[in-house]
Amino acid sequence: MVFEGLILNNPKTVEKNNFNRSSNNKKVYIETYGCQMNLSDTEIVLSVLSDFGYNETSSVNDSDIIFLNTCSVRENAETKIFNRLKHLKGLKRKNPAKVIGILGCMAERLKKDLIEKEKIVDIIVGPDEYRKLPHLIENLFETGEKGIAVKLSKEETYDDITPVRKEGISAWISVMRGCDKFCTFCVVPFTRGRERSRKVSSIVSESKKLFDNGIKEITLLGQNVNSFNDDGQDFADLLKKVALAVPDMRIRYATSHPYDCSRKLLDTMAEYENICNYIHLPVQSGSERVLKLMNRLYSIEHYLEVLYYAKSIMPGVGLSTDIITGFPGETEDDHKMTLELMEKAEYDYAYTFAYSPRENTKSYKMIDDVPQDVKMRRLDEIIQLQRKLSLKMNKKLVGKTNEILIESLSKKSGDFFMGRTDCNKSVIVPRKKYMIGDKIKVKIIKSNSATLFAE
Repeated sequence: MVFEGLILNNPKTVEKNNFNRSSNNKKVYIETYGCQMNLSDTEIVLSVLSDFGYNETSSVNDSDIIFLNTCSVRENAETKIFNRLKHLKGLKRKNPAKVIGILGCMAERLKKDLIEKEKIVDIIVGPDEYRKLPHLIENLFETGEKGIAVKLSKEETYDDITPVRKEGISAWISVMRGCDKFCTFCVVPFTRGRERSRKVSSIVSESKKLFDNGIKEITLLGQNVNSFNDDGQDFADLLKKVALAVPDMRIRYATSHPYDCSRKLLDTMAEYENICNYIHLPVQSGSERVLKLMNRLYSIEHYLEVLYYAKSIMPGVGLSTDIITGFPGETEDDHKMTLELMEKAEYDYAYTFAYSPRENTKSYKMIDDVPQDVKMRRLDEIIQLQRKLSLKMNKKLVGKTNEILIESLSKKSGDFFMGRTDCNKSVIVPRKKYMIGDKIKVKIIKSNSATLFAE
């Protein structure tokens, strides 16, 4: 039996417990795929499960329950999940009692395929139904019945749930969920639902608690934070209140839509020192014609006005973007316009992708007429240009002094730390007497297209 968006009423009263309660010996393992929102959602899932005493484990072999928190934004992301399920079949054969579940965007989008074709999947839960997870698990253990809960919500923000966070100096705060923009290539409105925002007071309170617990940097998350609205308070208002509440904490945010990235928001960023001067502003294409096909709502002129204003009030501001190449109908001239825009914008980073059609989106009905080899050639040209631009922007910092927040040991050597500048550039610095979480002044002595090196 499958439950479509509902679960059985469980008559048992489940006692609230701390995480890792010894009397519950069920161990949960979660793999997270996709964006920062999914990482934040995993922390929410762990919190929901912790109230029912489930134990987290870092070992897939040692687990009783395996969850894959999934992404549906691109075809490649879904392919990874199906390949991962093939690998998990061996574990299921050895231990048929092991529970395997799919969480997140892919759960909502492909619920029927996952249950009918992937026989090893026991539980499917969408991003607005995480509160039902403990009951679905309990019902599965008691009756053997599989469960689905994928109904989208117009109200759910998990505002009252304190995420379970790992050790570290950085944390995410989800400030809103969903998206109303309906870009023709994007499944987010269909997998995460419509926009709804948390209360400003709750976000400010969570920021203070994180600071008190030793967190040095937070990132405010939303599919489009510029649409944040709590009873007339917009995202700039929220950013200001958080900055004032935790003046010694670094604040970042993602993601911003160019259409409603306001001067008020940029002015707020420039006014408060603890708000990082870094903007991720997805452009997707440099062609006006393609932007209209994508339903992106803004013009290239408007987009560049936003960037140039940000640069004028925040010298050295870090800029990154998303670019999709090979969108249906994209010509060689459209592609060249994207390259020209990149030159004008001088991005520090760009996240680049070849278009892949997604069911339920408007572009799915368009003719995917750009051959795959052309898509890959254009993608390579975009990547090569961005490497040149990244190197150019990084070289400008050589010889200058910057403050960095030390985040971790360098991946290549325990003798070095990796820190990050205000404008989101990675910096490698000798370890010496410093500690993770320290803010230190460093002098940049060399660079490549991805990293700065300092003393």
